[in-house]
Amino acid sequence: MARTKYTTELDAETSAKAMGSELHISPKKSRELCKAIKGMRTKAARQYLEDVVILKQAVPFKRHNDSLGHKKGPMAAGRYPVKVASEMLKLLKNAESNAEYKGLNPEHMFIAHTSMNRGRVIHGMRPRARGRASPENTETVNLEMIISEVL
Repeated sequence: MARTKYTTELDAETSAKAMGSELHISPKKSRELCKAIKGMRTKAARQYLEDVVILKQAVPFKRHNDSLGHKKGPMAAGRYPVKVASEMLKLLKNAESNAEYKGLNPEHMFIAHTSMNRGRVIHGMRPRARGRASPENTETVNLEMIISEVL
């Protein structure tokens, strides 16, 4: 596993960071969820992610939305990426605890930066009939989140 760095740096005095490496989640769904929660206050983002996990709130899909149905709310195409939302929720809680450790108040913070990068591909094979095999690969994702104080 290679050590990855943050793609951006913010003021260390007023921000806290968290990173998840090589998570077994979908890169496409991760991209859409990162775009959806960027700029939200931490409390609102936590509630949004919890609603996605219990299938109460859909995430709007802007890019990867071919043959997707419309969902309730102010969006066209959307999905409920439960696995991605639960990993993002863990990352948000980690960033909030890092902020508390630095002496910041996580209730008065917002998600200043969040991004997704594709990780390594774990190669695997699926046995098929008549002695053949098909590739069954697992994609991984590197997530990063920086929360900053509201000024």
